[in-house]
Amino acid sequence: MSSARWTFPKLSGLIPGIGGAAQRRARRWARKRQGTDPEATELTARRTYILPTGVGLVYALMTFAMLLGSMNYNNNLSFLLTFLLIGLGFVAMHQCQRNLVGLEVSFAGVEPVFSGQAAQFRIAVTNHSKSPRFSIRLYVDGSYSAVHDLEPGESEVFVLPIPTERRGWVPLVRYGIRTLFPFELFRSWAWLHMDIRGLVYPQPADEAPVPPPSQMALGHRQHDARGEEDFAGLKRFNVGDSPRNVAWKAYARSGQLLSKRFAGADTSSQWFDFDEIESSDLEERLSILARWIVDADRTREDYGLKIPGTDIPPSHGEAHRSRCLEALALYGLDND
Repeated sequence: MSSARWTFPKLSGLIPGIGGAAQRRARRWARKRQGTDPEATELTARRTYILPTGVGLVYALMTFAMLLGSMNYNNNLSFLLTFLLIGLGFVAMHQCQRNLVGLEVSFAGVEPVFSGQAAQFRIAVTNHSKSPRFSIRLYVDGSYSAVHDLEPGESEVFVLPIPTERRGWVPLVRYGIRTLFPFELFRSWAWLHMDIRGLVYPQPADEAPVPPPSQMALGHRQHDARGEEDFAGLKRFNVGDSPRNVAWKAYARSGQLLSKRFAGADTSSQWFDFDEIESSDLEERLSILARWIVDADRTREDYGLKIPGTDIPPSHGEAHRSRCLEALALYGLDND
């Protein structure tokens, strides 16, 4: 499937001839007119806008000049060519708007990122019609997705990278979908206002002190996940369990995903305590905690997290890592 290669002007060039203040008024008017869109929205002709591009304006001036010349010299062949070009322009205008109408746009998720990384918002665009759609692109202030064509019944996931600067929630309040097909004479677009957001973790500190020796001994408890000395049976597979411990033979027999359980040596768990960090800066403390969590997760050590108002018991795995980092990301923020 081919993808058109053309360069979009900046968002300030979306509506030629008006400045930033007028664009802000237009955005407010569109938001008030459309309201908040659901996470799956079908584009209609009523909410799809269209204006000529710079190329389209030059094309219109050229055909108007040809019309004046045809009238001046009363040349039938010139009239024929002029009206042919005018008709082609009207067909292009109709096809440009039709290229967006009927598409379904839906939110497909966003993975948490660390502060300073770009949050990759995934937007699915589905073509439910019987006609292909060409050169579709999503955009938001300064960020653009790739250009895709959509065959009948096809769905494509577009990725919008949104820069992040601080921890917490990063919202995608407004984004657009647009096309220049065909001939780049017209630009058709639609604004979407969905209540969607992505989570941003604190950036792990580049240089963090060694965690204080606040280990909690677990006596003679035998660790079920990391000890690998003696086979001790099977257990239900949980997210975060190592794929190496999956009992594939048991899965082939029963169709149930199970993990092997081993009895190993005694273990201990490390507590990462907010109050034990010698720093008066809140964000620095959270960055140090994030570094400890990332490093402990890399070595699959058990660790717990203590921050004011929240105690997360020691564990390990992807789900535990995400829970701890989310607690750091939202600590002290009143934006739940």
